[in-house]
Amino acid sequence: MSQEPPGPRPDAAPDSPGAAPDTPEAPKAGDGAPSPASDAPQEEAEQPQDAWSARRDLYAHSPGIMVGASARFEGGLSGRDQHGVSGGHVVGDVIMGSKTEVYQLGVSSDTHTSGLVPQDSLDRTAALFVPGGDGSAFAGLVERLRAERVLVLSGQHFTGRRTAALMLLNRLGATPVRSLDRDTTPAAVAGLLDGARGHVLCDLTLRRDQPLRDTHLLALRERLVEQDAYLVITVDPAAALDDVSVAQWRPPRSRAVLEAHLAALPTGPAGPGTDAVALLEHGSVKEFLDRGHQLREVAAFARLLARVALGRATGQDLERFSLAALESQVEEWFGDPSASLADKAFLVSLAAFNEAPYALTAELSDVLYALLQKTEDPREPPRVPVFGNAASGRLNRARAERYEENEVTEWGPVAQRKARYRDDRTALVLLREVWTGHPSARPALVAWLDRLADDGRPLVRTRAASTAAVLAASDLPSAMALVISHWATSRRYRQRLVAVNALTLAHFLGAPNILRILGSWCAGSDRRERWTAIRAYALIGPAHPSEALHALRAAARTHFAAGDGLGGDSARLAEEIGELASSVALLLLSPAGGQVLAEMRGWLGDEPALRDLALRSFLSACGHPEDDDPAAPSAPLLEWYAVAAAAHAPQARDLTDLWTAALRDRHHTDAALAVLRTWTWAADRTPRAEAALAALLPDLAETDTDRRRLAHLLRTMPAEDGGTTPPPVAGRLLTVVEPG
Repeated sequence: MSQEPPGPRPDAAPDSPGAAPDTPEAPKAGDGAPSPASDAPQEEAEQPQDAWSARRDLYAHSPGIMVGASARFEGGLSGRDQHGVSGGHVVGDVIMGSKTEVYQLGVSSDTHTSGLVPQDSLDRTAALFVPGGDGSAFAGLVERLRAERVLVLSGQHFTGRRTAALMLLNRLGATPVRSLDRDTTPAAVAGLLDGARGHVLCDLTLRRDQPLRDTHLLALRERLVEQDAYLVITVDPAAALDDVSVAQWRPPRSRAVLEAHLAALPTGPAGPGTDAVALLEHGSVKEFLDRGHQLREVAAFARLLARVALGRATGQDLERFSLAALESQVEEWFGDPSASLADKAFLVSLAAFNEAPYALTAELSDVLYALLQKTEDPREPPRVPVFGNAASGRLNRARAERYEENEVTEWGPVAQRKARYRDDRTALVLLREVWTGHPSARPALVAWLDRLADDGRPLVRTRAASTAAVLAASDLPSAMALVISHWATSRRYRQRLVAVNALTLAHFLGAPNILRILGSWCAGSDRRERWTAIRAYALIGPAHPSEALHALRAAARTHFAAGDGLGGDSARLAEEIGELASSVALLLLSPAGGQVLAEMRGWLGDEPALRDLALRSFLSACGHPEDDDPAAPSAPLLEWYAVAAAAHAPQARDLTDLWTAALRDRHHTDAALAVLRTWTWAADRTPRAEAALAALLPDLAETDTDRRRLAHLLRTMPAEDGGTTPPPVAGRLLTVVEPG
């Protein structure tokens, strides 16, 4: 895992946390992209994170929908599907859209207007209404309203609280019902009561300096008694109230609402009848209900079920409805003029940091908010409120939730309070919508992603990459031009690693032409693009081993030829050859390892460039511990040899040939002996490793020179703790190298 400390980059723009406050300019899209003449000697003083730990960070910090608990990059994001699967939905389809009609699921136009509610509307609603639970709680609310005349009903948005308010009045016989305009003050509500038997005031506008008080309710109750009338006021759970006893609205289960809508449909030739009820067992219905959709969406889904039963819609329409409803919700969020810019910035930040610590999401939401403010009015300095947004309220509005879970850090697992959208597809749909549907937000979004890509925290950089990947899958040309390309050519390794991860995730999300881009970069003259491509092949290569090996093989020939091949290469060339070896080593330890091993064995008899790459890569893979744990009892390649040898598989011979070549090659002998020393220490800790090494060593001692080399290693090697006495296992292994 990266050892880079958290915090802003040294050349951080002024709006980043920790930057100098007196610098007026915000970061511009593309900051950090080098010019052709930017190869200053000090430009890469930082050391790149090694390929193994970089891959580990990518696994640990990517969103769950991209890398699920059972998913593996090797062979694709999952072992079954190369596009990633979550909840039965192909991620690529989520990003590309539902490809179906957008259902009108918005709030009805009469929600906040003043006037009489038509009686036929009340009757239709009553026929479909489900009170929730066994109905006793709702019956209790009816009796409370009867006794108190005025009832304040508290519930979340889109949980049916307005419908519940109307039905309370309807059950009480308080009709006709007049809907009152919410844009009034609590003190003025009493003056709006005009003689109707029932009144409903939905989503009363309340401010902290003008809360709804108990004195307001006393005045309302007195007026209602005079008129023999009743009033229900609905409010948000976070509404400003002062000594007011509220009634809590608990919505019914979605399935109960769906069943009620279907039960109300006509039977016989004119209606779907039992066919619609039978559709409740359709797989798409279960998946829809499991998504936790809003009740308005459930009602629309019931109407679609009826259409399917009548033959006016298809099963595919059922399958697509859930995603279409989600898309409609996301469009509603961004199109809502009453939602603040800060709220919309939070939605984007939560999409980028879904399943990440809430505090981090909120922190970086404020950074994006400031950048969006500059886009809206560059003349005004950004103003970010320090307090005022309760986490519970903003998460409920976003249909999100908080939960506790351990977060992987370089100091070990740490318990964190995280936040996530309740529907795991929301983040992908939202990022696609803000990128393709609101291009005016792009300058701020690009500047924000640049800030994230240079953050000191691995989680933040990984989420910059995953966000850019979604943008690339939605609109590859724009994402490459505005975001990924200048990361790939950055002077800073950490930004190039973000480009590597972005391209990798974009490929598995279904973005087109990623392999073509990597192939072009790997064979090109821009060394930073080559570096990025070489690293990316290590992650994408397990799913496309032939393409990856072809590109890495060609790069090895080109760049090995630029050096002397004898260890006297320039530091920059040596670094690039090392990156090639690391990428091939990662491929060797992937599920495509069998194909990679056979290819590497063939390189031993090829030109020096490929022989050198084969041996470097092989020793790098041999030295890598199991599960990236230095204290692991064994090494993957040692285990692989033991299994192959026991099965008399040809891979055992390939592994032996590579070992023999490495030990006999004067440029690699020392590195090979160092790996064998590490394996011997592992054998001292676990009998399984000792048995595997005891089977391997005789195959490596084909000549007297081979035996003397191995015997010298075992006689002279130090103990693992640095002591001069060889570990006991060395003596036992010596007997298999020099029997008798």
